[in-house]
Amino acid sequence: MLEKFQPRIKVKVCGTTSLKDALLAVDSGADAVGFIFYKKSARYIAQREVKDIIAELPPFIEAVGVFVYETSDKVNRIAEQCRLTAVQLHGEESPAFCRRIKRRVIKALRVQGADSFKGMFNYEVSGFLLDSYSDESKGGTGETFDWNLALRAKKQGPVILAGGLNPYNVYTAIHRVKPYGVDVCSGVESEPGIKDHKKIRVFLKNAKAGRKT
Repeated sequence: MLEKFQPRIKVKVCGTTSLKDALLAVDSGADAVGFIFYKKSARYIAQREVKDIIAELPPFIEAVGVFVYETSDKVNRIAEQCRLTAVQLHGEESPAFCRRIKRRVIKALRVQGADSFKGMFNYEVSGFLLDSYSDESKGGTGETFDWNLALRAKKQGPVILAGGLNPYNVYTAIHRVKPYGVDVCSGVESEPGIKDHKKIRVFLKNAKAGRKT
């Protein structure tokens, strides 16, 4: 099993909109920084800005682009131009769509119940991000879901736990689910798209502590 060889939890700070926030996340111990290319999101960031931020990131840091309902050609073009290392898909993308992406793919699933995991085995992706379901948003809801459901999803591949995580519940989430990684967005913000640096530091500290239990 992969997690036997995982020395510590992987952490992605998503919804990043500035170089300052990106570097603070990395300095605090984040393994990945996420950028949202979905224009309807309050955390949307333009391609040119993402390219400039990624150029300043240190080696071995993952740069993940988040896409919703884009064509595979556009996803691949942006990934190449910005030098993304991975792509996170938050729409209703099919297994065939994911295979057309020329980067490692993280497929997001919005969890309502056990039925949310139907068809997972058809996806040949690097991992699955489990987020809370909302009729109004594709992510960044600030709401958690039943973490017991995440234990079922782990059988299909590496799981990245998201949805309502914050500095105060991430330790418990990691201890209970033991995911490959965690993803935080609104839980470390002062307002949408603006990170709270103290919250980021505490989140990373507690995430690392949770992995050791």
